[in-house]
Amino acid sequence: MSTRQKLKSPRPPTSAELALADYQLLAEFRHLLARFLAFSADAARAAGLAPRQHQALLAIKGHPRGTQVTVGDLAERLAIRHHSAVGLVDRLVESGYLLRRTDMEDRRRALLSLTAAGEQALAGLSAVHREELRRIAPLLGPLLKQLGPMDLQ
Repeated sequence: MSTRQKLKSPRPPTSAELALADYQLLAEFRHLLARFLAFSADAARAAGLAPRQHQALLAIKGHPRGTQVTVGDLAERLAIRHHSAVGLVDRLVESGYLLRRTDMEDRRRALLSLTAAGEQALAGLSAVHREELRRIAPLLGPLLKQLGPMDLQ
């Protein structure tokens, strides 16, 4: 089940149920998120990676199933089509950041893992991203608290 399917879909509120503060909260959240994503893209480019390549390395390294990551898993985590993930993997393999090996249990599947160069690039980027998140946490935390408890079932 995907993350999108796990989130409960409540009845959308009517415009009368939304206050100006709700719109301001959403606008500020989107603003902070956009700033973080711009920071992330710039950091990836400075490290010699396309932003999507950085996202792929992070998705593989941080995958919940650990080392058994397939191209299909990557496509789902990045919310892209399978054929787009294949092209992304091809470029990362060609650049020396990723290894692709055949799954010996199911030879139709390719398993993905980071090379030493991929690990090194991701470690550097992850460190600067963690610092950026720490920097914006004081801004983001109060916004999330304003939303109140969330029902994710």
